[in-house]
Amino acid sequence: MSRAMNPLGLSAPRRLVLALLLLACALAPAPAAAFGFPDVAAKARKLASEDYKVPDNKIPDTLRALSPGRYHAIRPRPGRALWAGTNVGFEVSLLPRGMRFDQPVKINEVDLDGVRPLRFDPTMFDFGNLKLDQKKLRHLGFAGFRVHTPLNRKDRMDEVLSFVGASYFRALGKGQGYGLSARGLAIDTALRSGEEFPRFSEFWIARPVAGSKELIIYALLDSRRMTGAYRFVLRPGADTAMEVRARLYPRGEVAKLGIAPLTSMFFFGENQPPPAGDYRPEVHDSDGLSIQTGSGEWIWRPLVNPRRLLVTAFATTNPRGFGLMQRDRVFDNYQDADGRLESRPSAWVTPDGDWGAGRVELVQIPTPDESNDNIVAYWVPDNGIPKGKYLELAYDLDWQMSAETRPPLAWVMQTRRGRAPDEGSEGEIWLRVDFTGPALSSLPPEAPVKADFSMDGNGELIDMTVRRNDAVGGQRMIIRMRRHDETKPIEMRAQLRGVDKDGKPTLLSETWSYILPGE
Repeated sequence: MSRAMNPLGLSAPRRLVLALLLLACALAPAPAAAFGFPDVAAKARKLASEDYKVPDNKIPDTLRALSPGRYHAIRPRPGRALWAGTNVGFEVSLLPRGMRFDQPVKINEVDLDGVRPLRFDPTMFDFGNLKLDQKKLRHLGFAGFRVHTPLNRKDRMDEVLSFVGASYFRALGKGQGYGLSARGLAIDTALRSGEEFPRFSEFWIARPVAGSKELIIYALLDSRRMTGAYRFVLRPGADTAMEVRARLYPRGEVAKLGIAPLTSMFFFGENQPPPAGDYRPEVHDSDGLSIQTGSGEWIWRPLVNPRRLLVTAFATTNPRGFGLMQRDRVFDNYQDADGRLESRPSAWVTPDGDWGAGRVELVQIPTPDESNDNIVAYWVPDNGIPKGKYLELAYDLDWQMSAETRPPLAWVMQTRRGRAPDEGSEGEIWLRVDFTGPALSSLPPEAPVKADFSMDGNGELIDMTVRRNDAVGGQRMIIRMRRHDETKPIEMRAQLRGVDKDGKPTLLSETWSYILPGE
């Protein structure tokens, strides 16, 4: 063979070795970096064509009987967290099954070498003073994981994200403490047929490159009537941001599909007096539902702890956003030095693209104490998923405190409710609603402000006035009313309006949309 036909000048044996290497490269699978959403979607599509398999939930009685505090005290031993001691900027602490988290979850690491399943090893955990035979825990398995990063200090790894239990997850921004949760999906919430709780059965956590500011997590959703593929992009910060992409495959008919569900707790607050003996003025993880409709209207629905299940909805097309918010950030209004409720994050959902016609639904469930998450909000599309098709959607989910999403004009600062103290006013209900924001703080003192107010037929309006409230730099709406049937709720709406320089009415505030539950 001439050198022109053998430009590298290799001998025959070396040419053979090179040819075999090139052939091996051509036949080798794509690098793990190519693993992504389409791979998880293919698994979800295949899973939807198969019969649902009930997961094994058998765990030792000692672990099942753990209190929340003792379960969360189980920690990985030093140096056993995923990526501990590396420079990737994140660590992942795996969680063993225990307490109510009894269903096994597969967890994989994705890097340039491929997809590596993480094997359960009981020696990686410090179980504290629990008396456990670790030999019997070899096949216990994982329940989920926590993600850590230098969130509040550069020299300390802080917890920023947790995936554990069904499809629940929670995240934190700088200076925040855990409060409300998000979920992958809600199915038939608050229906008499009973709610179905899909679960994330498998995760793929992509190892970030050194210095990366984001972490990518893939998840496989599974339930009796639905499967799904998810991609989460986590960007920790002052207000931690997450990008969520999902593709859902139906296994069977679903009466109500809840997209981007948020779950929170409201025990009592400024619009609902505390039970006798509780020293705290307010106890809640969120105090209201905020919505920006497709038409641009901003709506604020203060939360309540009703005596009976209360389900309300706000119809719109292509919503611009919604969230369960913790607007009250003043410690004095909570007085809980341990729980620090004023630092609980708000969660705001921003749809990516058009979601079509549907409704934001709010479910409020009676609770006797603060241990129950009794508030749920989600998007319900008008049209379900046709048989043999799938639903794909994406949204941003922001965990906020320092820069909460608010209307550009003015918003509700607080809603206070009480009984009339005056003689001759028996049976009256008084409401005080304070609005604040740039549209009000910039008004001259003499500027006229009125409220467009309405209520349903179960209420009787006695008097309604609006007056300046210099203490908050805004306006206070004062309502006196009666209820005809104490067992039934009353729904009310109000917006503040002023006049422009030409004397034409102008909108000054978001819509206050309040429901007074039945007694």
